[in-house]
Amino acid sequence: MTDDAPDGVPGVPPRTGTGRAAPGPTRSTAGVPAAADAPPAGAVISLLIVDDHPVVRDGLRGMFESAPGFSVLGEASNGVEAVALTAELDPDVVLMDLRMPGGGGVDAIAELTRRGARAKVLVLTTWDTDSDTLPAIEAGATGYLLKDAPRDELFKGVQAAAEGRTVLSPAVASRLVSAVRSPGGEPPSAREREVLALVARGTSNREIARELFISEATVKTHLTHLYAKLGVNDRAAAVARGYERGILGRSGPGAG
Repeated sequence: MTDDAPDGVPGVPPRTGTGRAAPGPTRSTAGVPAAADAPPAGAVISLLIVDDHPVVRDGLRGMFESAPGFSVLGEASNGVEAVALTAELDPDVVLMDLRMPGGGGVDAIAELTRRGARAKVLVLTTWDTDSDTLPAIEAGATGYLLKDAPRDELFKGVQAAAEGRTVLSPAVASRLVSAVRSPGGEPPSAREREVLALVARGTSNREIARELFISEATVKTHLTHLYAKLGVNDRAAAVARGYERGILGRSGPGAG
């Protein structure tokens, strides 16, 4: 599955669907001091736009190029292209979609983090479930905005990200707060989410161990941790809670 278009882009219809961003204004929050390698105050902020929809890329390019203080250096249609172009163009901010054929945003963010890229990554997506927000932030995204953000808030978000400040839409910030307050005191890890998705498909512990190249004992350990974090006592309840909290996609386990 791929992201729909941002509501603020002219000519692009708003998106709908379960698990996606709720309509309404979105405001960013910022509270982290500017990074040492942030652009000087008043400097033009350079951007790389990453989205698999050409009409979305065109709309975002038009928005930013018509506004003072921004320069679009290039566009990428998937995460693999994003990593290559970030190395080539060295933008201040990468505006990153998440669910893209040919290479997703989370993998690209993780690779940019591994390489020590100077660019800050600001996720712009329609999806605000735990299974999207947590991996992106864990991978190293500076911020996470939803595509229903008004353009002025998007501009402010990019400026904040360029300065190294954390930018979160209120919906995402609320989800993160809920996650850390969940039983166990922390959200499921990326590996635990993988195990849960496989459990939701009816996969046995032995099959999970084989697919993830881990031992059955390790699978059982992950399940024990999942039960504690989700506040459940068995596999069926864990799957139900996973859907309830958005850890498992509504369109099916492991979708997108």
